[in-house]
Amino acid sequence: MGDFDRVSRVDKFEKRRKNTKSISIFLIIGAVLVLILLGFWMFGGGDKSSEENKDTSNEQAEAEDNGTEDSKEGDNNDQFTRVEDDEDNTQSSDNEKDEQDNIKEEEQAEDNSSVETEQVESSDDNVVKAFTGDWKPIGTEQKGTHTTNYNEGSQDRKEIETAVTQVTGLDKNSMVTHWVGNGGSPEKVEATVSTEDNTQIYRVYLIWVEEQGWKPTKVEQLKSVIINR
Repeated sequence: MGDFDRVSRVDKFEKRRKNTKSISIFLIIGAVLVLILLGFWMFGGGDKSSEENKDTSNEQAEAEDNGTEDSKEGDNNDQFTRVEDDEDNTQSSDNEKDEQDNIKEEEQAEDNSSVETEQVESSDDNVVKAFTGDWKPIGTEQKGTHTTNYNEGSQDRKEIETAVTQVTGLDKNSMVTHWVGNGGSPEKVEATVSTEDNTQIYRVYLIWVEEQGWKPTKVEQLKSVIINR
């Protein structure tokens, strides 16, 4: 009986020791697993967070780029609109200026056409009749020191033709200009013009008035087109 109790106590102790050892092993394994999970969570989760942050940064960069492109496109559209507006304003200003010039030219033509004329003698056998009048200068767009430009299409030629039509009554669009040249001094001009069928032929004398333009001084109605050069 005594030996049996001793053996039983030894077995119990041995079992307790084995149980304690098993528990210790399980605790160690558990601790290792916990450490592994913590490490995975810390380092693996950090990488994921970095990827998410990276993705977010990329999305923000793309959004900024898109915003910049939209802004540039908007600026280009605004610039295009401003250019169109400027062109429209310029065209409108040109149209208004042309209209004002036409009105002014019509008023000037009416004034010169109503000027009382005086018939004068002429020694030229080609002259049917000659007359003078107190015509007004027709106005000019030229500024500064004036030098007459006789070339066709020049501002002087345009203004001379306008003055000629006002004192002869010829249609500017159908009038034929046979000659425009010096009338005896740098500021004097002679112009020979006619209708298309030469049924009405005129020689007009003009003088330049500073800042006021060409002023007709005498008109001669001719029998035929003869250019005195």
